[in-house]
Amino acid sequence: MKRVSFYIAERYFFSRKRTNIINVISGISVVGVAVATMAMVVVMSVFNGFSDLVATFFTAFDPQLKVVPAAGKTVAADNPKLKAVRELDFVDLTSETVEDQALAIYGDRQAMVKIKGVDDNFEKLTKIDELCYGEGIYELHAADLQYGIVGIRLANTLGMSANWRHFLHIYAPNRTGQLDLMNPMEGFVVDSLLSPGVVFCVQQGKYDKNYILTSLSFARMLFQCDGELSALEVKLKPGTNVSSAKAEIENIVGEEFSVLDRYEQQADTFNIMKIEKLMAYIFLTFILVVACFNIIGSLTMLIIDKKEDAETLRALGARESLIRQIFILEGWMISIAGAIIGVLTGLALCLAQQQFGIVSLGEQSGAFVIDAYPVSVHYGDVALIFFTVIIIGFLSVLYPVRYAVRGKNQNIKTEQ
Repeated sequence: MKRVSFYIAERYFFSRKRTNIINVISGISVVGVAVATMAMVVVMSVFNGFSDLVATFFTAFDPQLKVVPAAGKTVAADNPKLKAVRELDFVDLTSETVEDQALAIYGDRQAMVKIKGVDDNFEKLTKIDELCYGEGIYELHAADLQYGIVGIRLANTLGMSANWRHFLHIYAPNRTGQLDLMNPMEGFVVDSLLSPGVVFCVQQGKYDKNYILTSLSFARMLFQCDGELSALEVKLKPGTNVSSAKAEIENIVGEEFSVLDRYEQQADTFNIMKIEKLMAYIFLTFILVVACFNIIGSLTMLIIDKKEDAETLRALGARESLIRQIFILEGWMISIAGAIIGVLTGLALCLAQQQFGIVSLGEQSGAFVIDAYPVSVHYGDVALIFFTVIIIGFLSVLYPVRYAVRGKNQNIKTEQ
């Protein structure tokens, strides 16, 4: 029976109908599903493109792995578990860091900032030296002089150039004692930084408008945490599997520390992007549902057009289930055809955008980090979209066809 119903449904799908408007409606149904499917493929791929683009930015600043205390801001730098991590065979470099909030004042301007004190080998662990701009060089200290490398947007906020000439004053709350309201300045540790002649630009607001890089000794003095660290940043040897290395380090440090990969270090950014991508998927799915209403109209017209064929099949002994199955398969064919055309068209548009940058981000070249919308096709997303279309198409025709065919049959019995 399945072969018979499929054969008849296939003939109905590909043959011309007696009423030309049915061909038009069927074509509109396929096009509607195809356009909705194409839109889902393109939009999801653009979200993936932005996600991959952000990932290329943070790899220049963030370490491959970051070991941080599970509770509290700092921990002793000579912690035995951290020592064990440093001695692992697959660990290439480690850098102790101290990071906390402070108040920065330059001239008559001020801003809340993140002070990040790093080891002298920090430039070997990341690519920070490639992100510095100005006439100077990447340098954190020289003899007794302490330098601060400011994010480019923070420098603009404080009215600085790359080679700012005056002292940058840093205020951090005193960790000991109580605040004396009669002399509130005693409640702060105050120190100053000089310019090495450069600023850094990561092209991420999180860093560029908030961070100041300086030496580890300056940060420890400022935050009164001598012999402590707020994170141990880890660079792995080439060819090391990051997931396996992370799992082994987690096994060593236990619950006392958290081990973060680059995506987890940027959890806020990527969670927002995932939510945006999910919302786009949901809204586009609603559009797909609306497009599938065209299938219902097409099948209704086809049932009316093929009424005589249905009567002939009944006269030959065909059951109602066979007739319903014919029109259900017809609806599924429309959905599958629209899904295949939409996916292929979407992939073609994504390929064209990747190769030629057809849709640009702005008229002025160089105004953004990239000139055209980034596109990255994840085939898991393509499979999800395809099956979403098939399932919605399946559900959209199941009840209407049963109702329409049953209604016709009941009308006939009533007339008899």
